[in-house]
Amino acid sequence: MTHFRINEAATLLGVSDDTVRRWIDAGTLAARTADEGGRTVVDGPDLAALAVERARTPDDPDAGRTSARNRFVGLVTAITTDTVMAQVELQCGPFRVVSLMSSEAVRELGLEVGSRAVAVVKATTVVVETTGGSR
Repeated sequence: MTHFRINEAATLLGVSDDTVRRWIDAGTLAARTADEGGRTVVDGPDLAALAVERARTPDDPDAGRTSARNRFVGLVTAITTDTVMAQVELQCGPFRVVSLMSSEAVRELGLEVGSRAVAVVKATTVVVETTGGSR
């Protein structure tokens, strides 16, 4: 079974090592001693469950009106525009989503920093990678 040391778990969850230790102490996250060196580790499935629980994004009231199922509700955090194109950045829960669109679309949608928006991803290919660092 894949397991992660506390610092690795903290990095994956985007929190400090101390926060992971507090969650372990509070029983929010299960941990165990993995080796003769006494290192504390968190099992991958437990870490994944906590990541899903903590990564909840706000409810999307319009989710039933489209065939796309990958919808990320968030806030517009940055907009960079030129005459023709724009780059719009959203913070959707723990995820930063970047969209390239026409400057005209930004104006028509009324997008501005701080406005609520939904990133809709409809793709035929999703690439999943792993690193050699997990155990």
